[in-house]
Amino acid sequence: MSLASADAPGAARESAPARRRPVVAIVLFGLLALLPLAVSLGLPPHWMTLVTRAMIFGIAALSLDLILGVGGLVSFGHAAFVGIGAYATGIMITEGQTETLLILPVVLAACALFGLVTGFVSLRTRGVTFIMITLAFGQMVYFLAQALSAYGGDDGLTLYERSTVLGFDPFKNRVAFFYVVLGVLLACYALVSVIVASRFGRVLRAARENATRVSVTGFHVSRIRLVAYVISGMIAGLSGFLLANQTEFVSPAFMSWPRSGELIFMVVLGGVGSLHGAIIGALAFLVAEDVLAGWTEHWKVIFGPMIVLFVLFTRGGIVGLMRRLGVARHD
Repeated sequence: MSLASADAPGAARESAPARRRPVVAIVLFGLLALLPLAVSLGLPPHWMTLVTRAMIFGIAALSLDLILGVGGLVSFGHAAFVGIGAYATGIMITEGQTETLLILPVVLAACALFGLVTGFVSLRTRGVTFIMITLAFGQMVYFLAQALSAYGGDDGLTLYERSTVLGFDPFKNRVAFFYVVLGVLLACYALVSVIVASRFGRVLRAARENATRVSVTGFHVSRIRLVAYVISGMIAGLSGFLLANQTEFVSPAFMSWPRSGELIFMVVLGGVGSLHGAIIGALAFLVAEDVLAGWTEHWKVIFGPMIVLFVLFTRGGIVGLMRRLGVARHD
């Protein structure tokens, strides 16, 4: 199987749906941008905080979809990157360094290094073994965070300041922070979309279907997967930076295996392989969680089976359902 075929007439036949693909994403981002206006017109104020948090997890889910939906790699330790980003932010703020332009390079470098080391080991395996190794690496970071007694240990780390940008405090204003998160989400979506549409992305997708054939054509599948894994981890670390600034608290729970499971659920709920589906899945997951929690203290008994049943019977998650209803085109 040659990747050159992606530039041939077959790719031309796919160009028309590809042009229509951004429509759902444009509508999604447009509706999100209007949320502050809706709040000013009477929507409960807590929705601003809720949707901001959902968008932050949407960034993490989007990063996971790059390796899960496009690359076919089921990582059960992806929340470790979120936790590393959050802890790098929290530790630097605690030590008196609040400048975002200094914090972000540290966050991205830490996540890239962790992704490079763990990916180099994990990607030598496949299937269940890969899942278990990523889970093991995630738990290692989780227990390391618990052992950081100087930074709260198991109790977590409370932040008394938020990050600044060139002396300004955009994260302290709720509306400004909302639009910062929305802007970062949009930038990450655009970046991942470009990666998926590139030659690199086509090779990654082809390797998911048949790695042996791709290797025969001369591509180094392991290296391509490793690069995708590192990029995915860096984007997830960015969500950790934003999460730390929103909650003003960092905890080992940010990188626990249940959190990784939730990220997988978000991707599956929205539709595996559909980038805007990962964002929709994160929004639906957290909104449903909030609504049910407002109804009953036993909401988890309802929430778990509801999510499982929805995923089982919708085939393709929310985006798959939208396609069958004619709302969205196939990616």
